[in-house]
Amino acid sequence: MTKVTLISSKDNGAPDPGRHPSLYEKRHQIYPKLAHGKFRSVKWLVMVATLAVYYAIPWLRWPRGEGIPDQAVLADFEGEKFYFFFLEIWPQEIYFLGGLLIIAALGLFLVTSLFGRVWCGYTCPQTVWTDLYIWVERAFEGDRAARMRLDKAPLSLNKAWRKAGKHAVWLLIAFLTGGAFILYWHDAPTIGRTFFTGEAPLTAYFFAGILTFTTYALAGTMREQVCTYLCPWPRIQGALTDEHALNVTYRFDRGEPRAPHRKGETWDGRGDCIDCNQCVQVCPMGIDIRDGAQLECIHCALCIDACDDMMRKIGRPTGLIAYDTDSAVSQRAAGEKPRYHLIRTRTVLYAVMIALLGSLMLWAYASKSTYEFNVLKDRSPPFIRLSDGRVRNGYTLKLVNKNSDASSVSVSLAGLPDADFEIVGIGHANENGSLVVASEAYGVGRYRLLVTVPENAAERRSTVIVEIKDLETGETARADAPFTMGDE
Repeated sequence: MTKVTLISSKDNGAPDPGRHPSLYEKRHQIYPKLAHGKFRSVKWLVMVATLAVYYAIPWLRWPRGEGIPDQAVLADFEGEKFYFFFLEIWPQEIYFLGGLLIIAALGLFLVTSLFGRVWCGYTCPQTVWTDLYIWVERAFEGDRAARMRLDKAPLSLNKAWRKAGKHAVWLLIAFLTGGAFILYWHDAPTIGRTFFTGEAPLTAYFFAGILTFTTYALAGTMREQVCTYLCPWPRIQGALTDEHALNVTYRFDRGEPRAPHRKGETWDGRGDCIDCNQCVQVCPMGIDIRDGAQLECIHCALCIDACDDMMRKIGRPTGLIAYDTDSAVSQRAAGEKPRYHLIRTRTVLYAVMIALLGSLMLWAYASKSTYEFNVLKDRSPPFIRLSDGRVRNGYTLKLVNKNSDASSVSVSLAGLPDADFEIVGIGHANENGSLVVASEAYGVGRYRLLVTVPENAAERRSTVIVEIKDLETGETARADAPFTMGDE
């Protein structure tokens, strides 16, 4: 049997017999330093834009019609519909949502194969809210060095109010995040009013509480651990990138060998990296980009800003850390001119798949019908023989009007000679063999349909075809169902 010795990461490879070994290393607090530069400015803009979209969209109004919330984006579970501006998706059209998710996934694959994990570094909700929380933390506790000193200092009034103020604002942001989330599932002005009077649905309080807790926990305390341990994307993206993808890269061909540098010393025989560790101090993941490609790196590019700033201070060219490809770095190290291949098989494949699927969805949405209906035959009894010998079958007619206006449709039959029908509560077919039914806007109507034929007028097993026609637009739709004349 093989004997396994567990060692702590702090043992440097040498087990200590006097201490119980641990499989897991305690999390080390990361104190990211504030970076200054173009990528940090882009991240500020993206953070403001994405947060504004998240908090503001539920309040945008869009005319829907009588009895429907005038909300631009709404998942209306009660009304069984999803609204996104001019798009209206019904439960039976859930394939549209599936298609949108597939297109979003393919778009993410395409962007990753071109520019690495820019989604993670700029627009991922975990990154956006963590950035916001760190901004609040700096406002109360100062930048990196000040926060480290505050955490090491004994408890005092100064430390207490700064910590309490930070967590209070964190909780407020978390609550606003959870509150904004439920606005996507209810009419925003209504739920915004009833939430604080105790009249909102219990589900609204439940999900607002869940989102408040998860936002506070993930952005405030777990931070980089979410990206490293909880999120599957760092592991998936390894299969989507190759040596030609642009990634945040330390150009070792220019930076090595690294060493501290004093003013006036020559740069001959050494690299441009002065081992200042500024790239490490600004990293929200706490890694060293000079160690190469790492699962933890989210490609936020803050290390580029920090390094460029230092290069300018010491009078060296910027770009020691930059968006670059592994192939280009290797070519420069070999004395060759770097070549970039952004257009390659995988990027073309992703783009073509997005275009094809997008075109298919546009065609499907543009050609979808205003009405949808089905006819369900009664199982018991399968037929009724009337006193005069005629045979009657019963059906349930379900008519869905997807239009925002009320309308009238005519119902008629085909496939059965001399058939007569009636809709319970509305009446019999007229002399033209049709019957007018009023259909409410966004209405789902269920009707009792009775079809009667003379004895021996049809085969024992026949098919009845029910057709509806919009009296205003002329749009038609058909459905069929079996008709039973008698026992086998």
